[in-house]
Amino acid sequence: MKYNILGYLIGEGLSNVFKNKKSTGASLIIMCATMIIFGVFLILGENINNFVDEVKLDQGFQVFMQVDATQEEIDQVGEQIRQLDGINTIEFISKEQALNSMRERLNDTRGLLDTVNVENFKTSYMVTVTDLNRSKDIQNEILKLDNVEKIESSDETVSALINVANGIRIVTGVVLILLIIISVFIISNTIKLTVHARRKEISIMKYVGATNGFIRWPFVVEGMIIGIIASLISIVIVGGAYSLIQDQFASSTFIKIIGTNLVSLQDMLTSIIFVYLLLGIGIGAIGSIISMRKYLKV
Repeated sequence: MKYNILGYLIGEGLSNVFKNKKSTGASLIIMCATMIIFGVFLILGENINNFVDEVKLDQGFQVFMQVDATQEEIDQVGEQIRQLDGINTIEFISKEQALNSMRERLNDTRGLLDTVNVENFKTSYMVTVTDLNRSKDIQNEILKLDNVEKIESSDETVSALINVANGIRIVTGVVLILLIIISVFIISNTIKLTVHARRKEISIMKYVGATNGFIRWPFVVEGMIIGIIASLISIVIVGGAYSLIQDQFASSTFIKIIGTNLVSLQDMLTSIIFVYLLLGIGIGAIGSIISMRKYLKV
């Protein structure tokens, strides 16, 4: 018996979808539009976050050794730094490497720095961390080590990157909430038209003893089906468009300049499908429930 009722509810929901073609079409267009807009923000946010994360990993600080430190003592400091929790990479920079780096930065094609004594430079370690939020704490730990003279870091750049990443997450979250509210409002009003057209049928069902749940579920199923269809259409459109853009950008000068690639569609596809189906089913169900409240009041 329960299976017959379940079959009836699903059948009625499917029937409503195809019976009310105009309202279904309007709901699909509006839901697809809002989901595509959200998809653009989602993909844009993912790529910006990926770029920020890659840049953050390259942000480090330089640990300068005392001038009178022996090579053995310098090597010991390097090992102590490697053993610290949160260290991503550590690179030893000799005095000669420091001089050559200075030549490259100043574009010294005329050899003006050839007369500079290499002993004027200090040996150092270039260190990057796995979590920029812990960068300052790790620097403080390193400063306590013997034979460490000072540390130079770009803390302002680090703080700016962290703020950018947090800002992107907040904006994406706000956009998602606004789009959900808009979609729920639209789908509830669209399904309300269907409910209004069948108000006499609903009244008769209530008179003969049908429960609110029995009356409500076909419309909830209708909303969920519309949401699923809208999700699938949006996934195809957003995925196809992003694949084309990704192919175009792969060999572009802009990508070469920033030194990173767009996040691949395969890496985001599972998340996109899950989020879209969750949004579609949730928005459709909630919108239907809201639209039914007026007609199910005792």
